[in-house]
Amino acid sequence: MSDKFPKYAVEKPMGQKTTDLKRRRLLTALTVVPFLGGRAFSEDVIELSWSDLLPKTETAIPQSLLGIIEHDNLSLSSEQPESSGVRSDWNGQTVRLPGYIVPIDYDGTGVTAFILVPYVGACVHVPPPPANQLVLVTTSTPYESEGLFEPVYVTGMFGISSISTHLADIGYALSADEIEPYQM
Repeated sequence: MSDKFPKYAVEKPMGQKTTDLKRRRLLTALTVVPFLGGRAFSEDVIELSWSDLLPKTETAIPQSLLGIIEHDNLSLSSEQPESSGVRSDWNGQTVRLPGYIVPIDYDGTGVTAFILVPYVGACVHVPPPPANQLVLVTTSTPYESEGLFEPVYVTGMFGISSISTHLADIGYALSADEIEPYQM
């Protein structure tokens, strides 16, 4: 037995001490994991607002897109305003964005594809917002929506898109990992 180990210690082959240290660290880390929450090992989620989707040269969402739409004062034109461009800052990133559901596709009673819009009435009762203010959301797990224009938070992989639906042209897409009700 080596002089550097106490008499009660068993001498270990070279490299064994390193393996034991790694095991102890792993076991210590595993005892902490339950307290970290579900997103401990996932990438950071970026909180976005609708103004974040506008090009950097635009500083604000036009007043016509904010608040409650007065249906009585609408022009008869139902054309979608032209988009001033999209931003690629969050391509491939996990983002979280609030908005309202305009369903496009269902699986049973659950929504599997919808347009996320910034205000109630968009794409249905009034001309749709520009493409850079619309997000096509798809989900593999159908979301049991409470109805048209339900406010939700959607979290998932985000990117630029060029999709045209029967309702509007859409500038962004989001593959939803999580959809949850939101009080706006």
